[in-house]
Amino acid sequence: MIWINLKRILYSGFVNFWRNGLVSLASVLAITVSLYTIGALMIGSAFLNGIIDEIKTKVDISISFKSTADTNEIEALKKSLEALAEVKEVTLITREEEYEAFKQRHQDNALLLQSLDEVGNPFGARINVRALDPAQYESIANFLNNEEGSLSVNRSIIDQISFKKDIVDRLSRIIALIKRVGLVISTVMICLAIFATFNTITLAIYISREEISVMRLVGAGNVYVKGPFLVEGLTAGFLGTLLALFGLYPSVAWVKATTINVFGGIDLVSYYISNFPMIFLVLLSSGLALGFIASYLAVRRYTRI
Repeated sequence: MIWINLKRILYSGFVNFWRNGLVSLASVLAITVSLYTIGALMIGSAFLNGIIDEIKTKVDISISFKSTADTNEIEALKKSLEALAEVKEVTLITREEEYEAFKQRHQDNALLLQSLDEVGNPFGARINVRALDPAQYESIANFLNNEEGSLSVNRSIIDQISFKKDIVDRLSRIIALIKRVGLVISTVMICLAIFATFNTITLAIYISREEISVMRLVGAGNVYVKGPFLVEGLTAGFLGTLLALFGLYPSVAWVKATTINVFGGIDLVSYYISNFPMIFLVLLSSGLALGFIASYLAVRRYTRI
């Protein structure tokens, strides 16, 4: 008996959904846009986090030395840095290597190269320091800037210490702002989807008002009266999930093709495919929840006949 009633409720819900035509379509599209936004926010967060991680791998501390700096003192500083637990790699670029690299970059500027030959090598050596973890750069910078003389070399040989942490911090703040804006947009889309589905179910209830009255008169229970309308909402949520998933893949492929030359190594398509089960479950549960909540609110309000 229970199975028969369930089949009737499902059948009535599907029939009502297709019978409402364009109104049901509007509800599905509203849920689709909401779920698409949620999915885009999930994938976009991974994309933006990947950008941050990619940039962090390129961040280092650069120590430029005066051209008169003694080579032995530079080597001593290099060994001191290599002894730090936070340091992953220390690279020394000599004066001669800096000089040759500069000439290579400006090989088409004959006048500049001629002037440089007359003046001689004006460059100092440089040391690039990479940390094991980006969070440890602060500790390395403090070691270099320590005024209590923790360094075993003369500080006067150092011309400049360049640390690009501010760039990463600024970019992190911008990305955090983008995520917050995306969250606000998703919330607005969810509210619109609930509103559209609510109106769809309300219209369906209005169209079926006489049928509902008859069902009440013959003693039909609340589940049998309200069930088909809940099925309508769940159907809209399910179809909205499928459309959102179909829409996300080409969008992800387009973003990858557009940004691969700028952010090489961040493969959104691979991320989408490998995380598809999680994305599917999140969007499906969200879609069904949206459809059910909107239907429940409408049914609760308008079926008190």
